[in-house]
Amino acid sequence: MTRRLPTFAILLGLAGLLPFAACSLGALSLEPDAAERSLLALIAYGATILAFLGGVHWGFALDGSGTPSVRVQRLRFGLGVAPSLVGWGALLVTFLGFPLIGVLVLIAGMVATTLVEARATRHGLMPAGYMRLRWALSAGVLVCLGAVCLVRVMGGRIVI
Repeated sequence: MTRRLPTFAILLGLAGLLPFAACSLGALSLEPDAAERSLLALIAYGATILAFLGGVHWGFALDGSGTPSVRVQRLRFGLGVAPSLVGWGALLVTFLGFPLIGVLVLIAGMVATTLVEARATRHGLMPAGYMRLRWALSAGVLVCLGAVCLVRVMGGRIVI
């Protein structure tokens, strides 16, 4: 696919990193109770974004242009559901008292979704411009989630 991404879509995508950055900083720098609330907000937002990423695949599957094969259409519907389930899993383990496991589940979900979309792009199933944006956004998300996980596992906090 060679469709160009609208500038507004790129700007909104980049703006979507702001809650990741704000919640990550809060989870690492605020007093303990507020830091825990920021961590929960980070995980909830990450799960929401994973569900959104799945919605992209539903949109492509429902789009009649290009008349995809039944196999491709079914794969896209499946890929539309999988990220939502991973995000729900991250929330579930968080509510069970294991928020760092929730962060790790989000990291795995983000990496897997990005890699699957990169493969789809190589097969001409995703717009190249979308994938360039996804790599940049995924990097930002993974830096935020990874930093929270790493600093929390080491038992530290940053002071701003």
